[in-house]
Amino acid sequence: MEYRTGSHTKYKIEYHFVWVTKYRYPILRGDLAERVRDLVRQTCEYFEIQILRGVVSQDHVHILVSAPPSISPSDIMRRVKGRTSRKIFEEFPHVRRRYWGRHFWARGYFCVTAGELTRAMIDEYLSHHFERNPNDGFEVER
Repeated sequence: MEYRTGSHTKYKIEYHFVWVTKYRYPILRGDLAERVRDLVRQTCEYFEIQILRGVVSQDHVHILVSAPPSISPSDIMRRVKGRTSRKIFEEFPHVRRRYWGRHFWARGYFCVTAGELTRAMIDEYLSHHFERNPNDGFEVER
């Protein structure tokens, strides 16, 4: 496993995000799709979020990212969707006519964690590492 390190942390936190254009309009084509991709990359880079994989489809975006523990999934989406939306409206005037409410992305998003450790693997590790206390689900190492 490859872990990332921070000043006082070692981590591997991966999220898979999917978000869609408002009204699911298939508008992400050509220059607009490339600009969305570049803006997502820039925003993630600024916040030390590594994009592991990603796809810009005509009406939605998928990204698999590795994020530091200091930034929550909702913060990631707020920053990515907010910055891309603002820049798209500035740089592509024809988009403003289609999205009259100044909202380029739909309200929600899909997020799921991704990782190699399963719950069974963690339970196995904990069952062999600590003495069991039948009265408590939170053991103390002795």
